Amino acid sequence: MAQLTKVEEDIMHIIWRLERCIVSDILNEIKEESGSKPPHSTISSIARILETKGFVSHKAYGRTYEYFPVVSKEEYTKATLNKLVSNYFEGSMSNLVSYLVKEEKINMDELSQMVEKLKD
Repeated sequence: MAQLTKVEEDIMHIIWRLERCIVSDILNEIKEESGSKPPHSTISSIARILETKGFVSHKAYGRTYEYFPVVSKEEYTKATLNKLVSNYFEGSMSNLVSYLVKEEKINMDELSQMVEKLKD
């Protein structure tokens, strides 16, 4: 699976949330989140890049394109996490969890709760 840039990933999160959208819908979401609005052409270019990378597809209504995801957020999350674990934790989820505990990103109570959930 292709890797997304930060901006592409931000746009994908909007598309995942909206499910079907046109560029102006994406622009409205960006404006609500950040208070500013990038040019229409910029978002249109990013949407086309996402399509080239296989993350979205579109349906044309004249000159207007309605974009929709073809890669689910769950699929992307799984691939990204697997790549992170592979590249930084020697492919070991245990190493990842150990790192999170060591860096105090997760405490022992949370870890115990996770283990209990996994047992169910």
